[in-house]
Amino acid sequence: MNFARSDFPQDFLFAAATSSYQIEGHGFGGAGPTHWDSFSATPGNVVRAENGQRACDHYHRWEEDLDLMQAMGLDAYRFSTSWARVMPEGRGAVNAEGLDFYDRLVDGLLERSLKPMVTLYHWELPSALSDCGGWANPDIAHWLADFATVVMERIGDRVYSAAPINEPWCVAWLSHFLGLQAPGLRDIRATAHAMHHVLTAHGRSVQAMRALGVRNIGAVCNFEDVHPAQDTPAAHKAADRYRAIYNEFFVGGLFKGAYPDAVLEGLEAHMPKGWDTDFSLIGQPLDWFGVNYYTCKRIAADSGPWPAVREIEGPLPKTQMGWEIKPDGLETILTWLQRNYTGALPVYITENGMAHGDDPGVPDAPRIAYLDAHLTAAKRAMNAGVPLAGYTFWSLLDNYEWSLGYEKRFGLVHVDFDNLKRTPKASYYALQQGLSR
Repeated sequence: MNFARSDFPQDFLFAAATSSYQIEGHGFGGAGPTHWDSFSATPGNVVRAENGQRACDHYHRWEEDLDLMQAMGLDAYRFSTSWARVMPEGRGAVNAEGLDFYDRLVDGLLERSLKPMVTLYHWELPSALSDCGGWANPDIAHWLADFATVVMERIGDRVYSAAPINEPWCVAWLSHFLGLQAPGLRDIRATAHAMHHVLTAHGRSVQAMRALGVRNIGAVCNFEDVHPAQDTPAAHKAADRYRAIYNEFFVGGLFKGAYPDAVLEGLEAHMPKGWDTDFSLIGQPLDWFGVNYYTCKRIAADSGPWPAVREIEGPLPKTQMGWEIKPDGLETILTWLQRNYTGALPVYITENGMAHGDDPGVPDAPRIAYLDAHLTAAKRAMNAGVPLAGYTFWSLLDNYEWSLGYEKRFGLVHVDFDNLKRTPKASYYALQQGLSR
């Protein structure tokens, strides 16, 4: 691996990321049901109907997992809290076991000189709130802010950074329009409401955390490098529409107080009442911005209803997910964001990695090459003036990959899902070596 820590600034942070439902084991510690439990129990939604009841059992094995990060030479750990673990009904009663778990986790990180980077919500909505309409209900902004208050009253004095929500596009579009993740809807009105409410919930949660004195608060969005599949006016227009939905809608709300016209042409008729008066709430000042990047997309026009787009398979090598590997797309996204949205705000790569079907004894050379190339692209973006402050690898562990079950392996550490044994992969050791240089 060409990567070396010394190629980056002295205060640059290297981290690994996970999410609560994907690794903890939701059947432990008094956690309440979530819409992912019901989604996975519905035939056809998840590969082999697999669920997160045991996952990697991080709930009991967290010390071993933190030791792995410390031994790797990382500076920080980006993790998420489970809403239903802390508040089983989403509102009201607090599960002491859940709060105690995150309290121990933060203390364990600090004992190992790892900075805790917390995301409040990574997709597992308590079932009781889903029953009330979930992200389509405007009250969810207050519900998430109340959850933020409960969590941060306990750990907010010791976390390095905090963000309310991971990947609003997945929370709203992927889950309410495409129906590919919980709650599995295909409803344009629910989508329009969720797209807006995920941002009002972000804003209210930032306010709640600021009120507690929590510092270093940011937002995390996912991005793809989007290209027209053909050099035709129709393909270019379709790519612009896809780009507006995926890349521009949420940062438009956060940084510009406006949504792209190309999205409003399809969603405005379905938006919640008074949506255009909420941008002062949505645009709460941020201390940093997080970028999740994995791939690029080739987009063609489609003959169906709005948004009338379809993905075309591209020519580049692909990961186990079928995603094209395009490292320079990361540089493109980072420089585009700085020029149009984030300016001088510090930026973190909050997720980057690849799924590769490997066994613990098989060197995962494709993952090493993927990470090396993307680290190089990030360095180029820094040289071009992007104030990049950290890089987070997805993921520390092989885990529950949502609707794809346990089949797709993103981990730097192999997990045997029969006995839960952890085995660092070649990519873990390659990064460990680079971090020591």
